[in-house]
Amino acid sequence: MRTNYAAVIVAAIAYWLLGAVWFGVLFSKPWMALEGITDAQARSMNPVLPYVLSFLLNILIAYSLAQICIWRNANTIGRGASVGVLLWIGFVGPITFTTYMYEMRPRTLFAINQFYPLAGLVLMGAIIGAWSKKSA
Repeated sequence: MRTNYAAVIVAAIAYWLLGAVWFGVLFSKPWMALEGITDAQARSMNPVLPYVLSFLLNILIAYSLAQICIWRNANTIGRGASVGVLLWIGFVGPITFTTYMYEMRPRTLFAINQFYPLAGLVLMGAIIGAWSKKSA
């Protein structure tokens, strides 16, 4: 199998849009309160740079996930999604939970911040897995 770059770009866009819904609609107020961010601080943020950088980083994540899906022969929606779950359970969740635990940060903040990459990795893995057969 070869890398399906269209799937990588679509997966990155999907993760980016999920972030907009996750932090902009679903959890905006509790996230800002738990992080101690005021409305004034949020409005003073650079309106473009964080979005461009996060999208570029999402492309990197999607590409890396695509390589792992190739290695694991994750060529279906379910297999791709399961690779995303495994990466979160094995790496992202434990690493970030350890940090939150030592920093004594609220578990609710962990849930908001870290279940987003769980959902995102599952979404990206599903997209990449579903499209992998088309690039073979």
